[in-house]
Amino acid sequence: MKEINIGGKQIRVRATPLALLRYKQEFQTDLVGDMLKMNDIEKEPSRIDSVVLMQIIWAMAKADAGLGNTFPSFEKWLSGMDYFDMSDSGLWQAIMEEAADGFFRRGTQQQKPKEK
Repeated sequence: MKEINIGGKQIRVRATPLALLRYKQEFQTDLVGDMLKMNDIEKEPSRIDSVVLMQIIWAMAKADAGLGNTFPSFEKWLSGMDYFDMSDSGLWQAIMEEAADGFFRRGTQQQKPKEK
């Protein structure tokens, strides 16, 4: 879980399987696939899709809120933002780090053999 700041608001985001489901349900596309389309944005800024980035943030924030908790629709959530600083590299880094930690763990969760 990470906390990010968008438009002066602190937002908790969590990259979990629930975020993947919420993204698919709301946007009818795959979160990881959309994220990978923006691969290497540091080298090629034209790959940035600001709306997709906000969709990813929304899905991870909604996942952090948990099941059964009310959370605004994507459009209503966006309407509560006064601004979005696209030049904030710390924001980009925090989102990509959270996504990498939650969706691309490759071997970080290896289980130790059970002792007898």
